[in-house]
Amino acid sequence: MKKLLIPTYLLFAIVLLASCRKDLERINKNPNEPTTVQPDYLLSNGIKANVDTYWGPDAAMDGTLLYVQYWSKIQYTDADRYIAGATGTQNVWSNFYAQGIEDFTTLAQLGDSLHNPNYKAVAVIMRSWIFQQLTDLYGDVPYKQAGQIGQYLTPVYDSQKDVYTGLLDELKQAAATVTPGSNPIDGDILLSGDVTRWKQFANGLRLRIALRIADREPAIAKTVFDEVTAGGAGALLPKDAVVKLNYLASPNQNPVGRNRETRNDYRISKSVVDKLNALNDPRLSIYATVPKDTNVIIGVTNGLPSDSAARLGFSKTSDAGAVFTATTAPAVLFSYAEQQFILAEAAQRGLITGDAPTLYNQAVTASFVQYGLSEAAAAAYVVQPGVAYDASNFKKSIGEQKWLALFGQGVEGFTEWRRLDYPQLKAAYAGALGGNIPVRFKYPSSEQALNGTNYKAAVARQGADLLTTKLWFDKY
Repeated sequence: MKKLLIPTYLLFAIVLLASCRKDLERINKNPNEPTTVQPDYLLSNGIKANVDTYWGPDAAMDGTLLYVQYWSKIQYTDADRYIAGATGTQNVWSNFYAQGIEDFTTLAQLGDSLHNPNYKAVAVIMRSWIFQQLTDLYGDVPYKQAGQIGQYLTPVYDSQKDVYTGLLDELKQAAATVTPGSNPIDGDILLSGDVTRWKQFANGLRLRIALRIADREPAIAKTVFDEVTAGGAGALLPKDAVVKLNYLASPNQNPVGRNRETRNDYRISKSVVDKLNALNDPRLSIYATVPKDTNVIIGVTNGLPSDSAARLGFSKTSDAGAVFTATTAPAVLFSYAEQQFILAEAAQRGLITGDAPTLYNQAVTASFVQYGLSEAAAAAYVVQPGVAYDASNFKKSIGEQKWLALFGQGVEGFTEWRRLDYPQLKAAYAGALGGNIPVRFKYPSSEQALNGTNYKAAVARQGADLLTTKLWFDKY
């Protein structure tokens, strides 16, 4: 048997190279750079990046804001005709998973290692909010195995029912974990470190999701409402509170405002202008601008061919109002108005005890106040025949007013329109879906290429990967 003889000079070279490599690693370490990520940075960056995605061009401006007919387009109208670009749906998916689920999973783990339950609770609440956006848009999505790329490179898709019920459990635990008066958190650009408000936000999301599944799982929904309302008034947002991200000047501006710095191809939809006009609704002058060349607000029909839309003229049609398009305009995630709409419907459905008309009027009033209008104006408004609560068709009453109140919140408005089926919208004028309106986002092509087995299983369970495939929660 031959022995392998390594020359002494080679052994010396190997030892020398290893030593040099260690020395270089020591030299190249920046003593001023932290070796572990800081929780305050993760929190502030995570909030900003994911609210940007929610409020930005791909999820909202070229997607849900058009589908639910809050906005329309006067140039480049493909998106308004339901010809969805592959890049947009990919960006929403990638940003929410890579900038959201991953970061907030890491923050939750940091909360444990730092023995600060409030960091963990806030991370779980934000992560749950992101998962809710994902399943609202796509349906079945990776949930239980998501955010663990080291362990699950190709995560399994969970059913929408399992995602919603899992989020209800996570939010319940997060709300119970919050410890007001101790364990302060930094980097909270959403609620300024007010952990009591975070708990109320978590409970509001629990009620939102419970109502989302009420047509499918009324018993689960009832249990959630019982649990949250048992906490008393302090468990929910106080009157006129709004969970919102207040944007700053560039480079931290509102993504809608950033868009308006270089583009001018969006307009307010004729559908929402017509409804506001029909109801003598004073929010019209807030939601829309008066064009330069007219003295009246003019909306644009959704889904016009590009040449027809362009002929309408930039200076003769109305953009959305400055409360949505200004550089520092806030992005709303949840509000007292939405909360009271939820409670009104829950009372009507028998999920809680309460007076549905009173709660409905409170919701409409809160929407007015949110946009600087008076309670007196709201009181006069809600007694109109087209606005007064109708218990015999509560979905119409709540659906139409909730649609108006959620103006600007594209994803949530789109989801509630699908669930309640009001207002009754007409498909885009030159839409590409045979007279249908989209009811979901398509999965990004990367999932077919990189996670094909699990993608196919989700499609087999949920239905064809089309814009027109109804999701599990959308029963009627």
